[in-house]
Amino acid sequence: MILFPAIDLKDGACVRLKLGAMDDATVFNTDPAAQARAFEAQGFEYLHVVDLNGAFAGHSVNGAAVEAILAAVTMPVQLGGGIRDRAAIDGWLDRGIARVILGTVALRDPDLVRAACRAHPGRIVVGIDAKGGRVAVEGWAETSELTVVELARRFEDAGAAAIVYTDIDRDGVLKGLNVEATLALAHAVSIPVIASGGLASIADVKRLLEPDCTILEGAISGRALYDGRLDPAEALALIREARSGR
Repeated sequence: MILFPAIDLKDGACVRLKLGAMDDATVFNTDPAAQARAFEAQGFEYLHVVDLNGAFAGHSVNGAAVEAILAAVTMPVQLGGGIRDRAAIDGWLDRGIARVILGTVALRDPDLVRAACRAHPGRIVVGIDAKGGRVAVEGWAETSELTVVELARRFEDAGAAAIVYTDIDRDGVLKGLNVEATLALAHAVSIPVIASGGLASIADVKRLLEPDCTILEGAISGRALYDGRLDPAEALALIREARSGR
């Protein structure tokens, strides 16, 4: 299991939102590159970055902050938020992003996602965000009639590297991951699934290391890391122990 620390970018700073509301943001660090270095120093292996302004604008807004992060760390970075066309996909992958996360266009333009998967094997992640089990897009501002599983199955044979599944109703409020819904998605498709939204404590990490969760690629943690509810050293030690079979 991979534990991805999250850097959500709003107006150039690291923030966390509650339930996806841009007007309810808490600033945790005004230097995203420094935050990325801190996560790498703590032992994290893979960084999850979202351009929140970009998700609403439909194009990259915090590009300078993302490039500063890339220059600051050696660990791979996956990036989502406002990446809506082939030029943006190719551009970020060329600049050193390991994997691009495509959310809104997965619903609006699935052919673009499939073409990107063909062009960049193993580097395209489908982002599926849900409110009440229905897919939400445009920075979570709009909810469709499509279910999470219905959308995921559209990319079953596309070659997507993973699906990031976010339960918006739990995001940023430390209620715990929606493990049941995440596992249901993971069993419905062959694409690896990453859990997101609500990871609150070491108890969630322990739950993710139970046998039924080995099907998952990993989970994303944001607010719990920033406010000290989740100790990175303890969490990463548990993951290492699980990997070694102890």
